[in-house]
Amino acid sequence: SIVLITYKQDNVKQLLKALPKRTLLVQDVEGIFEAHQRAAELAVSDVFYVVDGDAEVVKDFDFSYIPDVYDKEVTHVWHSLNPVTGEEYGYGGVKLFNTNQVRQATSWGMDFTTGLSKRFKVIPEVACVTRFNTSEYDTWRSAFRECVKLTLNADEESAERLNKWLNADNGYFVEQAVQGAKAGNEYAKQHINDTEALNKINDYEWLKEYYES
Repeated sequence: SIVLITYKQDNVKQLLKALPKRTLLVQDVEGIFEAHQRAAELAVSDVFYVVDGDAEVVKDFDFSYIPDVYDKEVTHVWHSLNPVTGEEYGYGGVKLFNTNQVRQATSWGMDFTTGLSKRFKVIPEVACVTRFNTSEYDTWRSAFRECVKLTLNADEESAERLNKWLNADNGYFVEQAVQGAKAGNEYAKQHINDTEALNKINDYEWLKEYYES
């Protein structure tokens, strides 16, 4: 298996040092979908890990897990600790993808992780802390995007997680996190049947304009 980083930040250096022969960087690629496909192009194994650039991997996380033959086409997601809400779930977690599935993908909807495969497996082990709250805008954007998805899920578990975002009271830029959560919640409700509008949450240029407006 190969560990791939979707974009570069300081914590990437630690991973490169720890796993120099298994880690490749994907950077200067426009778009989330495009970054994942570039990662798949670089991969030389049937499956590959993705670690987001804002993910601070816990010291004892073991990248040696390899799915058995029945789970090779299953998207795996490990839990991440959210420093703003205190929740532990798949948001921002380490992911394991099937290489050919990613290479052959032509669309992915709002969420690449859940949209790629019909088979999806969450592993309730914390693999990282998702350090998304490094600036006012980055914090707002992360909260906005995640809370659009949580609002649309419309199940009890998602509602509880959404409530945590809306009432967050911890970590850096928590005010921006709450603002982003509220904006994402409202945006999802306003555009619940508008796929084109909802897919804009993956357009970072649009997100910046929306935030500034």
